[in-house]
Amino acid sequence: MNLLLLCVKIFFARILDVTIATFRQNIMLKGHYIWSTILAFIEIMIWFLVAREALMISIDSLFIPISYSLGYATGTLIGSLLSKHFIKGVVGVQIIVDEDNQDLLNALKLRGYGFSVLYLESGFKSEPKLMLFLEVNTKSLKKLECLIKKTDPNAFFVVSDSKKVYNGTLK
Repeated sequence: MNLLLLCVKIFFARILDVTIATFRQNIMLKGHYIWSTILAFIEIMIWFLVAREALMISIDSLFIPISYSLGYATGTLIGSLLSKHFIKGVVGVQIIVDEDNQDLLNALKLRGYGFSVLYLESGFKSEPKLMLFLEVNTKSLKKLECLIKKTDPNAFFVVSDSKKVYNGTLK
């Protein structure tokens, strides 16, 4: 019974400290350094206490490392889901389309996306291209991706994380 209680304790403590670690890393990337520092302290304190207890036990059981590992994996999942839900982000989207393809430009304008256009000359083919630059909130990225794929299935596009955005139109 004592072993079972220890395994459950390790499992839930690892969920807590790894959830904090994953969330902390994501908010640090967004520039929230003070909160990240506070969470780092809490995370390591939990980890130290749990690791110390797990390593001091004299029971040769695979259940301890299994509960430790399962807690770690579960904490990573929960931390990722929390980060996705609570951390608001902005991504940059670059879209390359044929110059004569105005369908996507019109669809973007109609739906209120702000974008800039750069005229390109392809290094591989002679036909001119357009590159569209957009910054969008992560919450509206899925809708934008669907719009691009629906309007121009051959469009080449890249999505990049943006740390900060100033003076522009965001959807």
